[in-house]
Amino acid sequence: MKSPLLSLPGAVSAEGVDEGVAAHYGDLFREQRALADGNGFVDLSHRGVVAVTGDDRLSWLHLLLTQHVTDLPVGVATEALILSAHGHIEHALYLVDDGTTVWMHTEPDTQEALIAYLESMKFFYRVEVADRTSEFAVVHLPAGSIAPVPDGVVVRETPYGRDLFLPRADLESYAEKAGPPAGLLAYEALRVEHHRPRLGFETDHRTIPHELGWIGTAVHLQKGCYRGQETVARVQNLGKPPRRLVFLHLDGSEVHLPGHGTELRLAEEGADGRKIGFITTSVRHHELGPIALALVKRNVPLDAPLLADSTAAAQEVVVEP
Repeated sequence: MKSPLLSLPGAVSAEGVDEGVAAHYGDLFREQRALADGNGFVDLSHRGVVAVTGDDRLSWLHLLLTQHVTDLPVGVATEALILSAHGHIEHALYLVDDGTTVWMHTEPDTQEALIAYLESMKFFYRVEVADRTSEFAVVHLPAGSIAPVPDGVVVRETPYGRDLFLPRADLESYAEKAGPPAGLLAYEALRVEHHRPRLGFETDHRTIPHELGWIGTAVHLQKGCYRGQETVARVQNLGKPPRRLVFLHLDGSEVHLPGHGTELRLAEEGADGRKIGFITTSVRHHELGPIALALVKRNVPLDAPLLADSTAAAQEVVVEP
């Protein structure tokens, strides 16, 4: 779904799964600094929007999600995962309840698969699931923003800012009032700075929540059964995850950033050494320079210098080994 905000001056379309919204509007670092200072907005209108209504919506979702949502207060944001039977992450959901409806946004083009799963689990519960992507667009306001929020718009308030479920027809008029636009590259740079995982970037077909630090923020360890819960409990109580998320400072003298999937090796073993992980997201940050998130084997020494192809990288711990 192509955003009308791609017609704004300087807009350059993002690529891959983020195609359809702007990667930037001509000045990546200015856009990052604006967001860091609480100014402007980010067009996330390519993300899927799903709504669940009905008297049983919270108790029903509680049975399916990794998060405790039975008594989720009105207006309180949370996030949750849907796991496979083996505990691998299949969906990441960003939710808020407005008193009658649970609103959630998802990764682009994943809402159909999510809805198919939710529909298959309705049974006798009084719930209705709807794809609202064509009607509502997600807009992000950074932490500290004083941009106005239109009356009646559902808001997810988080430590990183506010996600608005804005009527899609109002997107262009709202952009005129919300301050300077910032693109996906600026938004992603701040996400990486804050060590926040993203489905499809920090995850692959075998990722479990412990590897990414999603325990606590998206997984509630004291709730009852849900699909994949046995794996979560077993790893939490009896073992360690096979991999861990790390934050990397990359060599700033390199012209190109190592892309998603670039293999990591121990610097002491050189370019022909054994693979010990891979880059998940790499970005250029307005203050920190080139940085990245990566998944590495749990037993990689915490202070070991790494190589991403030929790019030197220094680790910071995100998930403890």
